[in-house]
Amino acid sequence: MKRHLDRFSPACSVFSLLRPRKSPATARSTPLWLACACLCCAILALAGCGTWLDWRNVHSDVSDTPEPTNTVQTKLVGDFAIPYNMRPLQVEAVGLVGALPGTGSDPAPGAQRAALVAEMQTRGVKTPSAVLASKNMSLVLVRAYLRAGIQKGDTFDVELRTPSRSETTSLRGGYLLPTIMRQLVPMDDGQIHQGDKLAEAEGPILINPLAKAGKDLIGLCRGRILSGGRAAINRPLALVIPNGANQKLTIIKQLVDAINRRFHTNDKGIQSGVAKAIRKEYIELAVHPRYKDNIERYMMIVRAIAPHESPSEQTDRISLLEKRLLDPNTAADAARQLEAIGRDGIEALRNGLKSRDLEVQFFTAEALAYLDQSEAAEPLGDIARREPAFRVYALTALSAMQDRVAYEQLESLLGMPSAETRYGAFRALWAMNPAGPLVAGNPAVKDFHYVVLNSGGPPMIHTTRSRRPEIVLFGREQRFEGPVQINAGSKIMVTRVSPGEISVARFVVNEPDQKRIVANDVDQVIRAIVDLGGAYPDVVQALEEAKGSGVLPSRLEVDALPEAGIPYDRGGLADDSSSSGDREKAASHIRNPKYRDPIPGLFSTSDGGKASDKPGDDDSPDAAADSADSPEKPKSSVGFFDKMVGHSSN
Repeated sequence: MKRHLDRFSPACSVFSLLRPRKSPATARSTPLWLACACLCCAILALAGCGTWLDWRNVHSDVSDTPEPTNTVQTKLVGDFAIPYNMRPLQVEAVGLVGALPGTGSDPAPGAQRAALVAEMQTRGVKTPSAVLASKNMSLVLVRAYLRAGIQKGDTFDVELRTPSRSETTSLRGGYLLPTIMRQLVPMDDGQIHQGDKLAEAEGPILINPLAKAGKDLIGLCRGRILSGGRAAINRPLALVIPNGANQKLTIIKQLVDAINRRFHTNDKGIQSGVAKAIRKEYIELAVHPRYKDNIERYMMIVRAIAPHESPSEQTDRISLLEKRLLDPNTAADAARQLEAIGRDGIEALRNGLKSRDLEVQFFTAEALAYLDQSEAAEPLGDIARREPAFRVYALTALSAMQDRVAYEQLESLLGMPSAETRYGAFRALWAMNPAGPLVAGNPAVKDFHYVVLNSGGPPMIHTTRSRRPEIVLFGREQRFEGPVQINAGSKIMVTRVSPGEISVARFVVNEPDQKRIVANDVDQVIRAIVDLGGAYPDVVQALEEAKGSGVLPSRLEVDALPEAGIPYDRGGLADDSSSSGDREKAASHIRNPKYRDPIPGLFSTSDGGKASDKPGDDDSPDAAADSADSPEKPKSSVGFFDKMVGHSSN
């Protein structure tokens, strides 16, 4: 002990004064407790004289890691309240599909048929049984999910399928008649309990174009209607103060005031805060427009707001966060807290852009983008181009900016070889400004969104099976080659009549034949199909058949979206200069494994995730408390849709 204390002269001198002066023989008999008491007195004496002996530094030669210089622990909104109403809400219906080419069936007696007949009668159908008996009709089960934050009138995808033991052989070419969607619960007596109207659905059904008649009954009897649903209600976000919290009224006022200082909306020149106290434990949150395509991040930023913090305390916290921002292990949290602070945190974030660490650059630029700072655009564009692990978040952040530099960065990505990069940039441009000249689309095509881009890069055609019906041609000069003979639905045929010329013809019983002769240009063929009454599923089928038969040399992609959860190789950047950069998932090391943000809504394949993963919603504060750290945690409950199909394939 003395050998270490000799390094500190004040401690050594005090220790000497307190040490008893005895002979060696006497010293050996000194009790151990007395020696310890003397040592304690020495420490207290040092403290009283204003000289503190930090015993942690006694062995400072063991490690050079400095102790934290600031231990500010500021309470944030997330320390008081938990997110609520963040899960997608499942809505269902028994619907009726018409316009089938003789592939429908008369449904068997049961709860499903009874529910559909009752609905038809309320709509004024006098002979529902006769309608259902037609082979051009089929009963279907309809399901969809109302995403968190959805507003009345917003659209969403709808999925449908025939029930078990249905005799329908195909839904191709069908059209879902107007259908009211509710929460449905099958009762023990075989009846169906219906909740209030939550949405409506209608539209042409998209079937897997590669499903073959007589061979793929499951594929032919399942389909989707892109943007076919329309919400009839608002689903506001919320924060809930858990049961047992004291002084809820005081806390909730502090939280509301703090959130509204940071976030407010402008409606016709009138500013209003996004937070509103509904009850003593419940805060309703409007979605801030900048975060409309990234609801999960919005909730994270709201929860990172400090409800009561003095200016001096905020200055101290910003100083600490600026240091944590430069450490890749803490950069994500530091960047979000600085983003939650708002304009006062911008300067600290700008300093983070100077870091050579890519992860620090990304988290910093992402936060600056949501603060609409133009210096974030260039690093985000570079990261989206070169690093698949952060691409989805970088593109979403760029789409949230209202800045010309961000627009130019996204435009530059349209010619990349990577399909997910170029289409991701296109979707981000559309989210930034749907009326922009690059993404507005052909106004003559009403049934779906159709865009032809004069972009660089290899020729590519992109179609969608989620969010909205859309076809994008990356490159104008794309042609069919060889002996073309394909179908565009059940009524339109596309065939080559001579080298460089293609016939697009419509054949319908009891109607005059119609025909268009066009060049073998992909754009002209698509517009001819639409001109003859072809819908989005018909055009997609034609493109899929053309690719499958080898007459379409262009690359054909479906929902080529950047993905979340791709490992980040700590060894270096993944260069995305070739098509091999698509969907890179393998890496030798995972960097910052704590970064587990859910995929932004802008790039989700459906409203809140894959249909097979979607949970029902649990509208109880206690349930919300159990899932505070995982707002999208699936539930094990089984809805009407699943029960009626018997959890099995058709």
